[in-house]
Amino acid sequence: MSTRVRSAAWRPLSAAVLSLLAAGACSEPDETQALKAALEATAASGTAAAQDAAPTVDINPRLLRRFQPLRSQIETPDNPITSSKVDLGRMLFFETRLSKNQQLSCNSCHALNNYGVDQQPTSTGHRGQRGTRNAPTVYNAAGFFAQFWDGRMDTVEQQALGPILNPIEMALPSGDRAIQVLKSMPEYRRAFKDAFPAEDEPVTFENVGLAIGAFERRLTTPSRWDDYLRGNPKALSEHELEGLKIFTNIGCMVCHTGEFVGGGMYQKVGVVEEWPNQTDRGRFEVTKQEPDRMMFKVPTLRNIAKTAPYFHDGSVATLDLAVRRMGKHQLGLSLSEREVSAIIAWLGTLTGTVPEDYIKPPTLPPSTPETPPPDPT
Repeated sequence: MSTRVRSAAWRPLSAAVLSLLAAGACSEPDETQALKAALEATAASGTAAAQDAAPTVDINPRLLRRFQPLRSQIETPDNPITSSKVDLGRMLFFETRLSKNQQLSCNSCHALNNYGVDQQPTSTGHRGQRGTRNAPTVYNAAGFFAQFWDGRMDTVEQQALGPILNPIEMALPSGDRAIQVLKSMPEYRRAFKDAFPAEDEPVTFENVGLAIGAFERRLTTPSRWDDYLRGNPKALSEHELEGLKIFTNIGCMVCHTGEFVGGGMYQKVGVVEEWPNQTDRGRFEVTKQEPDRMMFKVPTLRNIAKTAPYFHDGSVATLDLAVRRMGKHQLGLSLSEREVSAIIAWLGTLTGTVPEDYIKPPTLPPSTPETPPPDPT
């Protein structure tokens, strides 16, 4: 697919981007040299054309192959998706009784009717405590190569259990307490049996994660970007295509690539210029390995226009500033107003459709005399 657009002034690739390419930072190292050549060719032709205020350029089909359209559900053989499991997972996602004070649920920080975020720099947990990292969207997260900003969990099934036991989030004292809560309600006992029919004791903490994970694996948000990737050149406007061209030309797509336009690798925040906040050292906190200092999972750019504030520390309130900060700290570039405007226009095409029927809050079972009461301590 080749689309001709009027472009902004093009820049040669920065040394930082070229070094990433040479090191094979993309997830498909066999194409690294071809990608590097394509980007350099684009930059060279753009430099020659820069004397013209509005040169006509092509969207390089080789670069477009670095992206893929979004699936309707993100499957795994380790957790087959069934309607019973999804129905249970939806209930558990909205279940506040899985928190110590029975006021918080997964949806509290990952509001499904708000593109999966709470739009706070860091979320409010048990007794008003705040975490140190921004709560990322759960939409499309099942396809990421790792979970959490530091990648300490591999799957959404594993990730779902972490906040329930985190003392500053939902703060349940143990997985056993979660099972005590759920077993106290006959509706949940039946729902677990329907979701896991082969198990003699289906109400387990592991199955809580499997059910929530199955529900999240259908939390996808197709957008106009997917229409474009599937071959509809009219899905994007000229200004949006200009933003795509700039995005690929200056090297953003080295990290933000693939089906999710991110979520497929770790990257150091502050490749060219040191990140202002050095308190959180990212993946280093997990591995204690020096090369992992300030390394974070590259976030998805899908729905990015709807998921402010930005970055692991929630330190940037607007998409305009986020784009400029990435240009400065990751690429060593001071982007022009036209470049920023065009990139933001293209990022807007990644805003997808929220599955409104799928995310409707379910009717939850009433508590029984055996259900543990809220614990505000």
